[in-house]
Amino acid sequence: MKRIIAVFACILITASFFACGKQNSPDGQDNSLAAVMNAKKLIMGLDDSFPPMGFRSESNEIVGYDVDLAKEVARRMGIELVLQPIDWAAKEQELNTKQIDCIWNGFTITEERKNNVLFTPPYLRNAQVIVVKQNSTVQTLADLSEKTVGTQAGSASIEAIDDAPQFKDSLKEIITYKDFLTALMDLDVGGIDAVVIDLVVANDNINRSGKAFRIIGESLGDEEFGVGFRKNDKALADKVWSTLLDMAKDGTVARIATQWLGADISIIGK
Repeated sequence: MKRIIAVFACILITASFFACGKQNSPDGQDNSLAAVMNAKKLIMGLDDSFPPMGFRSESNEIVGYDVDLAKEVARRMGIELVLQPIDWAAKEQELNTKQIDCIWNGFTITEERKNNVLFTPPYLRNAQVIVVKQNSTVQTLADLSEKTVGTQAGSASIEAIDDAPQFKDSLKEIITYKDFLTALMDLDVGGIDAVVIDLVVANDNINRSGKAFRIIGESLGDEEFGVGFRKNDKALADKVWSTLLDMAKDGTVARIATQWLGADISIIGK
């Protein structure tokens, strides 16, 4: 009897091993779209302090460009969009442990991130720029030598700084903050000399806050935003992208871009 039980247990373990292997194998069946459709919801991971892409309004509602794009995608798919604020520094962990279905919040496409994330084609161009106070003497990257610079932890700005070693080595100190808004607040009170930040966020903050900030002429490079999915979730990624293409064709993307960004600067389908 014990032998029969042992054999049966081995069969179950072997079957479970192959089942898990198939589920996690890149060559296995991709059920990502079916899973979202069956659950009738798409869980979108975002930084809720990243205007104008995703942030909290005065009434504490999460709003923004990416939020409106995602809401319309979910509506056309016939499912609910669930907005899930996450720690941006742990975004890939949130994705891979299936706490969220996608990362959609000004998520910069980089070669390093491509190793762990499946990106859609880019939907918006961006740049890493330097914001200083209006009365600052800083005009170029070289002017930041021996000065203190701030940025957001886990952001593409960190990678942009790392990719400019001469600039990085010239700095006195780099301070990381939980979000860009906190970094800009410290800049405003003189705690740091500059902030390395996404162009879209910098423009939005300067326009809406009325703070005496400006963007210097030199940047740390151009980049592009994409929606990030788990590496094997191609079916879901393809569905989201095809829906965005439809939205671009019928003018919906242009309307949303104009509302949040001031002009139709989207590159979807262009």
